[in-house]
Amino acid sequence: SVLPSPVPPTLPDRFRMFRSCEWEVLERSLNILQASDFYWGPLSVGEAHAKLQREPVGTYLVRDSSQGNCLFSLSVRMPTGPVSLRISFQEGYFRLKNWFSDCVVRLLELVVAGTRNNPLHFDEMGGTPLV
Repeated sequence: SVLPSPVPPTLPDRFRMFRSCEWEVLERSLNILQASDFYWGPLSVGEAHAKLQREPVGTYLVRDSSQGNCLFSLSVRMPTGPVSLRISFQEGYFRLKNWFSDCVVRLLELVVAGTRNNPLHFDEMGGTPLV
């Protein structure tokens, strides 16, 4: 399930400088992401985890990352509690583990489809697989 978003459709201005081709990818992806109902914008990790704590396992949201080298974080309600995973942006692609796409929403679709048959393992999740 997805935690609905209160974010208005405006582009954040906190991003580092990008080459023109990267900015086009980022801007397009942000517009699609902001049209989704799971993007929360500048939500802290503590706020994200507090919201997810009350939700069923598997519920997720995307928020702006507080890390300077990442644009977004995926926060997920796991059986052991909420965890947050950084989504990196390199050379025009958003990346999460072995998946990548030029759109954050498409990246999440790939991860959701891919983890049905091959769960992901992240150190941040203490050995609990992401399905």
